[in-house]
Amino acid sequence: MAPALLAFFTIFFVTALVLPTWRIWKRDRVNALVLPYDDTAQGLVAKWFRATLFAIFAVLLALCLGLSSDALGRLAWLEAALIRTAGGALLVLSLLWVVVAQAQMGASWRIGIDAGLQPSLVSRGVFGRSRNPIFLGMRGGLLGLFLTLPNAVTMAIFLLGEMLMQVQVRLEEAHLAATLGQDYASYRRSVRRWL
Repeated sequence: MAPALLAFFTIFFVTALVLPTWRIWKRDRVNALVLPYDDTAQGLVAKWFRATLFAIFAVLLALCLGLSSDALGRLAWLEAALIRTAGGALLVLSLLWVVVAQAQMGASWRIGIDAGLQPSLVSRGVFGRSRNPIFLGMRGGLLGLFLTLPNAVTMAIFLLGEMLMQVQVRLEEAHLAATLGQDYASYRRSVRRWL
């Protein structure tokens, strides 16, 4: 299972983070990666976001290299085939959801808050169902990881990711409210934060 998960998260990382960042750089010469290295709330989220990504790959690589699942605090009661299948389906759906949401977001897509960008309000497609579909997909991906590989470490990764995304979403929503004003206020009233 670990090699398949390592391959999946490598594909997820490249598809959902690297390629969109590269496309925006190539097309607009704009760095879409705007996670700061400072002592702000945004900087703290960015630091822990990087740590979470590192933890995912470190755990999966260690398992591929022979680390026993027991060493990660295996949760055997969650190792049912149905739960694992649901987790795998959630992983695939989350990746597809994120890719669709990023495509619909277009040139406005960033990793972090780009204070220098006058964002345009995207409210079509999946953004008509969720104000934060990319984060929703990422949440699904972390839950899928936990369900396919249930242990204390993947549960901690899921919970940390959940907390970070809850904070980041609120930071981004405050930024959008400040920059888009009434248009964003109307959008907030008509579309839920998640689903």
